[in-house]
Amino acid sequence: MRNRYRGMTGAALALLAAGALACSTATTPTTGDVDTALKQQQKQVAELERALREKEKTLSSQQDRIERLSRDLERTRRDVAAAPPRSGADLLPDAAPGQCYARVLVPANYKTETVRVLKREASEKIEIVPARYEWAEEKVLVKEASEKIVEVPPKYEFVEEKVLVKPAHTVWKRGRGPIERVDNATGDIMCLVEVPAQYKTVKKRVLKTPATTKRVPIPAQYKNVRVRKLAEKPREKRIKIPAQYSDVTKRVKTSEERMEWRSVLCETNASPELISSVQRALREAGHNPGPIDGQLGGQTLTAVRAYQKAKGLPTGGLTISTLDALGVKVSR
Repeated sequence: MRNRYRGMTGAALALLAAGALACSTATTPTTGDVDTALKQQQKQVAELERALREKEKTLSSQQDRIERLSRDLERTRRDVAAAPPRSGADLLPDAAPGQCYARVLVPANYKTETVRVLKREASEKIEIVPARYEWAEEKVLVKEASEKIVEVPPKYEFVEEKVLVKPAHTVWKRGRGPIERVDNATGDIMCLVEVPAQYKTVKKRVLKTPATTKRVPIPAQYKNVRVRKLAEKPREKRIKIPAQYSDVTKRVKTSEERMEWRSVLCETNASPELISSVQRALREAGHNPGPIDGQLGGQTLTAVRAYQKAKGLPTGGLTISTLDALGVKVSR
């Protein structure tokens, strides 16, 4: 029972005790009142048990966290014990009385340099040089050579020829001459006379050469035409494209950011007059340090950090280099 109520708050325990006391001092209740009171007490007990479980859960979580932190602490102690000696940047410098130092974050240093960067590699472009043509006169065959058969007509000529018209013959003709009659009793003297043949000259058409045929060659026919002739075949032309470079300006880190001990101003070594000078210089530089009251307050330190970041100065305190940048003179 004791473990059951462990972790309960005082108010919860007091409420539980008051309920028990009320039950013991009350007058004899009826059966209905007893049931109602019992249900209320059971409800209260259930709520108290739920609250107790939540408390136990919270306590267990806290114990786990404590154990985890303890392990981390022990691991850190071992790491510190095994670590090499710290460097000079980790140790406090030799300081004179009245000087204050703080570990400040020195930003990384950069320089701007121009680098020649390859923009496009060297390549080759292939171009097709088209074919070249030219016009020329050319003798073109229109009709091939051939031959034809020609009929040669017959040839005639005229010749003169004597043609018998009347052949030679004899005829009786009365005689003429000294004696034309022998006597009156005999009558006229008749003489048998030979008549020569009669001819006449005629022209006659005579075949000289009979009709024939002959082969007559027909020469080929040509004509001059203007033709487009290939003068040069198409070819490839390779053109070298040199590499292209461009100059790129980039920031190159020359040193990493680091923590260093630097001389700073604080309430120990700074006078109100000096702080006022710093506040006025910050305001002139465009950073609001708050009222010029000579106090190194939160608003002034916020303005200092903003100024340091804008100028790339170490941050973490009002360093002497920040004062030099602001133009505030400090007696050293």
